[in-house]
Amino acid sequence: MGMGVEVRNRIAKRAAKEIHNGMIVNLGIGIPSLVPDHLPADLQVMFHAENGILGLGRSPVKGEEDMHLCNAAGFPTTVIAGASYFDSCTAFGMIRRGMLDITILGSLQVSETGDLANWMVPGRRVPGIGGAMDLAQKAKRVIVVMSHVDKDGNPKIVKKCTLPLTSKGCVHVIITDMAVMEVTKNGLLVTELMSPYTIADVQTYTGAPFSVSPSLSTID
Repeated sequence: MGMGVEVRNRIAKRAAKEIHNGMIVNLGIGIPSLVPDHLPADLQVMFHAENGILGLGRSPVKGEEDMHLCNAAGFPTTVIAGASYFDSCTAFGMIRRGMLDITILGSLQVSETGDLANWMVPGRRVPGIGGAMDLAQKAKRVIVVMSHVDKDGNPKIVKKCTLPLTSKGCVHVIITDMAVMEVTKNGLLVTELMSPYTIADVQTYTGAPFSVSPSLSTID
């Protein structure tokens, strides 16, 4: 099920709250790329890209794009003071060394135990798994941002993934257009609701059991 720009930005804005001062963060394609637009101006964060940048900035103003500067998805970007450039080998060395505090990724499915499936749908042509496997395995914290259901209305949060896995047991937090869920050792825990959705709505459109936090809050 497609999401409008407003909903995508709402998810990105919530994901931005997971980022704290001094972190090194990698952003996936799609909704994750909107996250820098929702960070406080005084927050000191270094965004990392697999194509060889540390210090990505906000999306450029239309008409002020630098044709030589893009993120890993190929979209125009900016850089902040102190940014550095390097080859992809070094970029992946940083990932595999475990230097990233957070990676924020989109996904096709997430299981109740935090398995991630975000790189292919069988029968569709894809260029390859890319950096998703390395990021999911090596980042200290993995945040997934996505729609709660697919274009056919099927749950994307499931008991067991039916799509090819990117990595097992790697996801820490899931942020959708309906709710925020933590993946805990006791299963999925709903900590926040996205207004106007209710727990009953989340129950209807989630394909795995979950519990509800006693301090459940609602994002208006």
